[in-house]
Formats: sequence, C-alpha cells, structure tokens
Amino acid sequence: MRILVAGAGGVVGLPLTRELIARGHHVVGTSRNPDSRPELRDAGATVVRMDAFDLASVEHAVAEARPDAVIHQLTDLSAVDLEANAELRIVGTRNLVDAMRRFGVPRLVTQSIAWLYADGVGLADETVPLRAATGPGARTVEGVVALEHTSAEIPDHVILRYGKLYGPGTWYSPDGDFGRAARDGVFEGNGVESFLHVADTVAPTVAALDWPAGIVNIVDDEPAEPDEWLPTFCRWVGAQAPTGKARGPGRGASNAKARTLGWQPLYPTWRKGMAD
Repeated sequence: MRILVAGAGGVVGLPLTRELIARGHHVVGTSRNPDSRPELRDAGATVVRMDAFDLASVEHAVAEARPDAVIHQLTDLSAVDLEANAELRIVGTRNLVDAMRRFGVPRLVTQSIAWLYADGVGLADETVPLRAATGPGARTVEGVVALEHTSAEIPDHVILRYGKLYGPGTWYSPDGDFGRAARDGVFEGNGVESFLHVADTVAPTVAALDWPAGIVNIVDDEPAEPDEWLPTFCRWVGAQAPTGKARGPGRGASNAKARTLGWQPLYPTWRKGMAD
C-alpha cells in the first residue's frame, strides 16, 4: 500500500513510518523542511515538502505521493503552544481532506485526543459527546471538533483518540516540559487522565488502516486522578512528591472498543510505563 504520513517526523510519525516500511508499505512522509529529516530517508521513506497551512503545497504532496491512504499525524506542540496546535488541527486538516477529495484518496486515519469528553459517571466510550467549547480550554475543543468533523468527510475514515502521551519525546517524561515543571515544583497535574505510552501509538495506528470507519479510543487500562498517578510521575522524573491534594476536571476513557478490534497495549497501565 502507498501511504502518505502527514507529520512523519514527529514523536509518533517517525516510529510509525519505520513500522509501516517494515511491513512492506511504501511510505511518503511530509516535512516542512525535508533536508532536516535525514532519519526519514534513512528509514526508507520518500520525503516531500509540505506546508499544511498552504493548500497548494498540500495538494502537491498528495499528488506526488499518489497514496492509497493518508495517516494524519500533524501537530504543533514543540513550543507548548495550544493555540498554534488548534490552528493546525483546523486549517491543516481542512487542507489535507480537500486535497484527498480532489485526488480521490479513499482512506484516512487521523490522530485525535481522548481527554475532552463531557463530564459524567464512569469511563467515556466513543458515543459520549465532547465537552462544550467554553473556558480556558475552549480553543483546544474547537480544534479537535473541527479536526474530527473534517476528517469524517472522508467516508472511509478512522479517528484515533489517543490518551495523554508519556514516554520519550513527550511532555510527560524526565526531559519533557512537564517533567521539568515537576522538578521546579510548578506542576500539579490536570485532573483524571487516561494515559498512553508513546510506544503504544504505532500498533493501533497501523491496524486502523483495516478497521471499520469511526472513532476509537486508544488509551491504557487505568485512568487515574492526580493523587494516584502524580507521585509515580514525580519519582520517575526526579521531582519532589506533591504534598497537597491535586484535583481537577476530566473523565477517563474506555479502551473496550479498541480491544474488541484486537489491540492490546504494551503498557496496560501508567504504573508500569513510568516505572520502566
């Protein structure tokens, strides 16, 4: 299969590209600056220049790749700029889907997030609506709603709602922004979390190329409040354990649908992942 990976050089995109190539797929990876991504070529991918905010650039990349499927891994998180990331979700997804429709690409797998469900009792499955776009996180909700609605214009689409990523290259790691914040004593957690080790992103994303259309939560088995997970996180990153009660909004997500489809996480709980 010919697959265009949009955002192939990212923390998910690069190992995903390597796995797709190992499985015999021809991968075309996008980058705003192809010369800066030798690791993609070293992995065996073809690299094309693409600016997700420029429709002509996106159309050129799709036309050159001639893909059977697109995997959308575009994010803008290196500077912890949630506004920029929301804008990329809105504009970049719009351009990507428009280009796919123009050139008749039939299959789309999109990265989304699993921590915006409306409040309620119990774990949220994929039928639970997202929370309203109000308050401090409104722009993030707007970006995710636009990303998912636009992706659904491709009839054969799968939207993967990842849990909060932790592990190498993510914010939740010893070298990540939240690891540094914890050591500085200024990180208190963000409420109930459904986590996902970054190593657990690749297998379900590859599998989703063959899954039925729809939304699937990709999260570990143990959603937890900060009082549970934050002490383990602090030990992992070398920070002092918090002394007060940490509470916040949030609702854990269920991975039952993904397991029914055959996915099993390598790290079923953040307890093991953060200990390793």
